[in-house]
Amino acid sequence: MSWETILSDSGLNDREIKAVIVLSSKTNLKASELAKELETTRLDAYNSLEKLQAIGLVKTTADRPMRFSCPPIGEAVEHLIGIRKLQLQRIEQSYEEVKTNPNSLKFSNIEEENTHLNPKFAVLKERTHIMKRIEKMADDSDQNLILLLGKFGILHLCRSPTITAVNNAANRGINIRVIGQLDRRTLRFYSELDDSIEVRHTDNLEAQGALMDNLETIQYLNMEENPVGRGKEDAALVIESPDFSSSWANLVESIWLEGIALDSASKRFTENRIVDPLKLTFESGSFLERIREILDVNDDLPTEDTPFDPVSILSAGMEINEARKKLETGGVESLAAFGIDIETLLRQVGIRIGEELSFSMKEIKGDVEYLNEIMDWWEHSGLGKLNYDIDPVFHIEVKLEQKNSADKLPLWALDDGIIEGAIMSRYNGRNGIQINRILGDDDVDFHSRYEIIMNF
Repeated sequence: MSWETILSDSGLNDREIKAVIVLSSKTNLKASELAKELETTRLDAYNSLEKLQAIGLVKTTADRPMRFSCPPIGEAVEHLIGIRKLQLQRIEQSYEEVKTNPNSLKFSNIEEENTHLNPKFAVLKERTHIMKRIEKMADDSDQNLILLLGKFGILHLCRSPTITAVNNAANRGINIRVIGQLDRRTLRFYSELDDSIEVRHTDNLEAQGALMDNLETIQYLNMEENPVGRGKEDAALVIESPDFSSSWANLVESIWLEGIALDSASKRFTENRIVDPLKLTFESGSFLERIREILDVNDDLPTEDTPFDPVSILSAGMEINEARKKLETGGVESLAAFGIDIETLLRQVGIRIGEELSFSMKEIKGDVEYLNEIMDWWEHSGLGKLNYDIDPVFHIEVKLEQKNSADKLPLWALDDGIIEGAIMSRYNGRNGIQINRILGDDDVDFHSRYEIIMNF
C-alpha cells in the first residue's frame, strides 16, 4: 500500500495528495514553487491548499510572499486519522442521542452551517485571477454586490470580461453599487456600467475590493503602481465568512452614505463646477428638549402605556401652543432657539462658495496671481468689506460691518467663510505656506483676519 492510497482513503483528492507529499518533504514553499512541483498554476495550487489549511494540515507564514509547510508524511496521516476519529465519535454520539430521543432529530443545511462555523480565506495573485473571482461573485450573487474601485478600478473592470458579468447581474435584478474615486482620465469608463447600477464618488478612499451578499469579501492587499499595467503585482485576500462580511459591509455603508452621486461628482470634470450636496452641521444637544423648553412643556414624557383617551386625541390637532405661534413671526432670531446658529450656518455656506471659487481658478498656477484674482473677483462682485495688506505679512481682514442684530443676517460670517474656503482649498497642507486665522474682538473692527505666510 502506498502513501497516496492512505491519503486518498482519508478523503483527500489527487491534487491535495500531491500537495501533502511535496510539502512534507520540502517545507516553507511559496505558492509558485509548489505550483512548479505540482506542474500546475499558482491559482490551482492555492485551491489545493484551501482545504488542507482549513483542516490544519498545512500551515502558512505571515511573510510576503506567503510560505506553506506540512508535517512529515507520517505525522500528516496521524493528523488525518485523528480528524476521522473525531468525526466518527460525533456520529456515534449523535446516533445514540437519536435512539434515546427520536424527537430530537431534525434536518438542517449542513453546508450552510459549516460555512458559518469555518471561515475560509485564500490569497489571489495577479489582476487576471482577481477579476475572474469578482466575475464569479457577480454570477453567483443572489441579492447584492458592492464594488470598491478606488481611482483606477473602473479601468481594470472595463478591460476584462468582468464588466459583462456585472452588467448581466444587474439585468437579472441584483442590486449593484459602485464606490469609486473619480478621475478625469477614467470618468468615461463609468458609462459602460448598466444604467441600473448606482455609482458614488468619494475623495477619501483609494482601496479596491468587493462584497457579495454579505457572505464573501475580496480585499486588495497590493496594487501595481502603474494603473495601465498588466497587474502582475496585484494581490487580494478572498474571505468567505458571513461575520467578517457583515462587519465589512457596515464600514462600506458608512462610506456609501458620505459618497456623492456620479452625476454631481462628474460635473467637477465636465463643467468645472462643484455641485455636490452641501452638508451643514448644527449645535449638538437634544432637540427634543429644546422644543419642550420653547413650548414650555414641562410634563415628564410617559414611559409606559396610558389609557386610551379619544377626547385628548381629537383636541390635540386643534390647539396650537402660544409659544409655537410666536415662532412663526419671530424671524431669523427664532432659529437660535433650536440651536441653529445662523452665523455658523452662513460661514459653512461661505466655505463652500470659497471652495468652488478655488476649484474654478485651479488653472491659475501662480500663488500670488491666484490671490490677486480672488480679490479682483470680490471687488467686481461687490461683496462685503475686506481689507488686505502686506504689512507685516500678507493678510486679509473680513470687516465687521454691523454689530449683532436679532433682525439682520450676519453676512460677515458668509464673507469669512468665502475667504477661508478660497484660501484653505488652495494652500492648506502645502509645504512652505502657513495660514493663520485670527478672530477679532471688541478692540478691533474686523470679524476675522487671515495671514498667509509664504516661506520660499
